[in-house]
Amino acid sequence: MDISVGDRVEMKKQHPCGCKTFEILRVGMDFKIRCEKCGREVMAPRAKIEKNIKKILTE
Repeated sequence: MDISVGDRVEMKKQHPCGCKTFEILRVGMDFKIRCEKCGREVMAPRAKIEKNIKKILTE
């Protein structure tokens, strides 16, 4: 999957605040993503993030 910093993605599951869209802040073995509604930043393993992406909104 070709994802780069600055992309917006829609996830399969929503964040506890109710938002499904996130901005990619860091790419590598771990991804750092920011919720677009509440601004919370989350770091998770690459495999987990790529599995949970529904679609890429902007490239």
